[in-house]
Amino acid sequence: MISLPPLTSDITVSVNSSAKLTEAIRRPIEPVGKHFMHHAQRTLRNHTWSEFEKLEAEKNVKTVDDSNVDPDELLFDQELADETLLSHDPRDWKTADLYAAMGLSQVRFKATENQIIKAHRKQVVKYHPDKQSAAGVGLEQDGFFKIIQKAFETLTDSNKRAQYDSCDFVADVAPPKKGTKYDFFEAWAPVFASEARFSKKTPVPELGDLTTEKKDVEAFYSFWHRFDSWRTFEFLDEDVPDDSSNRDHKRYIERKNKAARDKKKTADNARLVKLVERAMNEDPRIKLFKEEEKKEKERKKWEREAGARAEAEAKAKAEAEAKAKAEADAVANASAKADKKKAKEAAKAAKKKNKRAIRNAPKEADYFGDADKAAAIDEQVGLIVDSLDDDQLVTVADKIKAGQAKEGLQEIAVVLKDAGKLPASLLPYFI
Repeated sequence: MISLPPLTSDITVSVNSSAKLTEAIRRPIEPVGKHFMHHAQRTLRNHTWSEFEKLEAEKNVKTVDDSNVDPDELLFDQELADETLLSHDPRDWKTADLYAAMGLSQVRFKATENQIIKAHRKQVVKYHPDKQSAAGVGLEQDGFFKIIQKAFETLTDSNKRAQYDSCDFVADVAPPKKGTKYDFFEAWAPVFASEARFSKKTPVPELGDLTTEKKDVEAFYSFWHRFDSWRTFEFLDEDVPDDSSNRDHKRYIERKNKAARDKKKTADNARLVKLVERAMNEDPRIKLFKEEEKKEKERKKWEREAGARAEAEAKAKAEAEAKAKAEADAVANASAKADKKKAKEAAKAAKKKNKRAIRNAPKEADYFGDADKAAAIDEQVGLIVDSLDDDQLVTVADKIKAGQAKEGLQEIAVVLKDAGKLPASLLPYFI
């Protein structure tokens, strides 16, 4: 029940004695709106106003943070992938996982230069000696910071990074074990994708699936049988001493490193050849192709043995049809040749007729009223006729037939002059 406030002196009420109250109607009322929802949430969760506002603020901050997340951050390791790196001897930094040290163990050789720079900045902020000292970490982890610097120096130099990627065996994908059950395409596609990073030629064909056509499968294995790899093993070289006083020893180390690299390269090439051969032998598509070829050979053999007579009959029929076709073609060619000859003769006759009509046009037109210039006109018309091509002959002849002999000759004279076929000085009557 809602009670109304009492009336004051400044409020006047007018009453209509004839007015009637409408009948009361019962209507359901349901609370709605964000304020009721906030109230309901506080009530159900037994939160105070301050607790509720704190939760809402945290939710808003999280929403803003999520909207501003750098996509590269999702690729960086949240924690160090290999904790032993913290105690790794920095003098032996070449044996450390440099991508893991940079927090890029997930992407490795796929990392872009921008991602490497961002990852380095993140690792420096996190593992800087001053930062670690403030956090109460001893000096034993200072060596890891030196490894981070070596990793950055190596991965931002294209030549050094290629050398390191050549020896980044962590990124290699091992083929499936023999004798185990596995899906060929799921197991081998990552293997070839891993090996493809060393290809000098791009693009590298993909393994495909069971529906891949035979020519594409053959092209795939042909590519890998002639695989041209840029992979080197210089990163594993023994350090050459800087001391130049003992040049013989320095040359000995260089020769030793070269021999070791060549040996590793030869072994890696042999490994890849065996890997491709094994994949080819296990490829279900190759087996299907061989079965289809076998069936095709058997079918052809059966047809040869069972249908020798039919083949002979078909051959005889084909020869007869071919002979008949050849004869028909000969007749057709002869007829076409005769028609062509007739057409050529007709065109020749028409050309002569057009030339004659053009030469006679001035005379038939009484030399356009200039009979005293008949000789000059005939000479100039002769020059015009000799300079016309077939299409122009037809055009001028049509003009003459239409009774426009002089106009037609004047127009074509201008055309010949513009084309450089006849100078204006030779056609004074028409130009």
